[in-house]
Parts: sequence; C-alpha cells; structure tokens
Amino acid sequence: MKVGYVTLGTNDLEKACAFYDALMGEVGFSRIWDDGKLIVWGPSLEEASVGVTTPFNDEAASIGNGVMVALQAENEEQVKAFYNKALELGATDEGPPGQRIDNFYAGYFRDLDGNKLNAFCFNAVTL
Repeated sequence: MKVGYVTLGTNDLEKACAFYDALMGEVGFSRIWDDGKLIVWGPSLEEASVGVTTPFNDEAASIGNGVMVALQAENEEQVKAFYNKALELGATDEGPPGQRIDNFYAGYFRDLDGNKLNAFCFNAVTL
C-alpha cells in the first residue's frame, strides 16, 4: 500500500487553483483531475498527488491542527525554490528551509486557506 493522494479544503476554489497551478508547476506537476469540485495535481493518476476541493458536505473548509502535506524534493535547492515560490504566491512562512534533524532538510509554509505544507529532502548532513 502507498499514499495515493492528499486533499486539502478550500473556501475559494478559483483562488486555490491559481495558487496550486503555479506552485505545483514549480516541480513539474500539472492538473491530472478536474471535475469542477475536486482538482488534483501530480505526475499522473498512478502516482501520489495533491488535490483541493470545497468540502463535499457544503460546510466551510477549515484547517486541521497537526495536519500537514509533506512533498519530497530531490535536493535542498528544490526545497528552497518550492518554498520561495509558495511565499511569492502569497503563502505564509511556518519555518524557512533549513536542516532539521539528522539528514532531514525542510521548509514549511501555509497556503492561502491556512493549510500547512512542507517541502523536504534527505541529505548527507549529520548533526
């Protein structure tokens, strides 16, 4: 079993899609599903992906405390570029790119709806 996709809630689908079109394009992801309510970005339907949707119960979307989407990058430069692109698009900083523990390098941010994401990579650094 593997992770198939992660879905984040939004109250403004058009605004969220503009954000994620630009952000996911930074790592070569494109829209792989769009039914007008759920939009998903990824390399293909057979690989892990990220989606945004207005809640299916028609209630307001809200962020989950402790919920985070972590996207694995190839290297530190890709982590920095992805994080910087997110901030350029209006995301808010939750921890700039840097070495966290052992060989784990990450940068954290919140999207326009307050959902927490990070980009990370494993590197050869040992603390």
